[in-house]
Amino acid sequence: MSAYKSDFLNILAERGFIHQVSEPDALDARAKDGTLTAYIGYDCTAPSLHIGHLLPTMMLYWLQQTGHRPIALMGGGTTRVGDPSGKDETRRVLSEDAINENLRSIRKTFTKFLKFEGDGGNAIMANNADWLNTLNYIDFLRDVGRHFSVNRMLSFDSVKLRLERQHELSFLEFNYMILQAYDFVELNKRYGCALQMGGSDQWGNIVNGIDLGRRMNNAHLFALTAPLITTASGAKMGKTAAGAVWLNADLVSPYDYWQFWRNTEDGDVGRFLKLFTIMPLDEIARLSALQGAEINEAKKVLATEATALMHGRAAATEAGDTSRKTFEEGAFAGALPTVEIPRAELEAGIGVLIAFADKTALVSSNGDARRQIKAGGLKVNDIPVSDDKMTLTAKDLTGDGVIKLSLGRKKHVLLKPV
Repeated sequence: MSAYKSDFLNILAERGFIHQVSEPDALDARAKDGTLTAYIGYDCTAPSLHIGHLLPTMMLYWLQQTGHRPIALMGGGTTRVGDPSGKDETRRVLSEDAINENLRSIRKTFTKFLKFEGDGGNAIMANNADWLNTLNYIDFLRDVGRHFSVNRMLSFDSVKLRLERQHELSFLEFNYMILQAYDFVELNKRYGCALQMGGSDQWGNIVNGIDLGRRMNNAHLFALTAPLITTASGAKMGKTAAGAVWLNADLVSPYDYWQFWRNTEDGDVGRFLKLFTIMPLDEIARLSALQGAEINEAKKVLATEATALMHGRAAATEAGDTSRKTFEEGAFAGALPTVEIPRAELEAGIGVLIAFADKTALVSSNGDARRQIKAGGLKVNDIPVSDDKMTLTAKDLTGDGVIKLSLGRKKHVLLKPV
């Protein structure tokens, strides 16, 4: 049982969100006695957040659910610099227009988890471009830069690892930790924000902000980090052979998102139910205790509940139904991912390698397709492909007017002539 007195820290502790906390007793008292304002920063390097952003977003969700005020800080300014944490290469610098376009797209995700001002809630969407883009460099060096020791900055993992591996670290990126620290101070000044949360790799950056707040404004600030989530087999959570698992439905369909959670390793089901759903802990305990083949039922619950949070209950239910029809009943289902192709192209004939590699991207290349065929991994209309020179034509259309391509038992795409 958690020893915290505040609902906020109690829930985070019980559900497995806490890795490190600065001054836990003082933060607990602050959360118990009044409204706590806390923030998490998100860069705008892509038009969608991915599954790696889900853990911090759930922390903001529980913050608001326990009566406090969350700030989702969009890095409209820092995206122009790039966070060196955990990276070996300098990030591509985006244009102002691209950053703003990404920011608009990302906003939609947060409305699934947080209630913003104007929608009956108190959550704030802030953008650090509002203060970083107008900074006067000389003033900034004098007022903020003087509080930073280069010796100490060089000791942080995000910098040290890059230098040890002899990968280049630009002066632009070296400044990132100063800008992040300044964000914390600015949010404290503007909104009374007293807590920054993030992944465990952000601890050093957050502590920098605490120190800067004390030096500049005599502010009492706090840090809370979540553990780095790896799977039971040691892989980084959220990375698949196909790449990042995006949260936007136009990049990863609700069906594929459901399948990602359904494929959770047995040893991770209980932990992921706590972190990525809002189900009661006693129900999670019951599902976590299931053994053998029954654990698959818990995985389906995880998939449906996680998908419902992101894409809505109707989409989650439809994805579950589609999966059941496809795997358990062997039927085609309309909600499977569908790729449209010109009818004339199909009538002329499409090579099976092109169909799997180029048309549907079920495999990464023609060579990958050939390897899968040798291993019996590719199927057309549920029949294994044995010849890599096979050609798909209109005669392969099913009664539903589609051709079903499958990689293994769990990945399916329908080819539909138009």
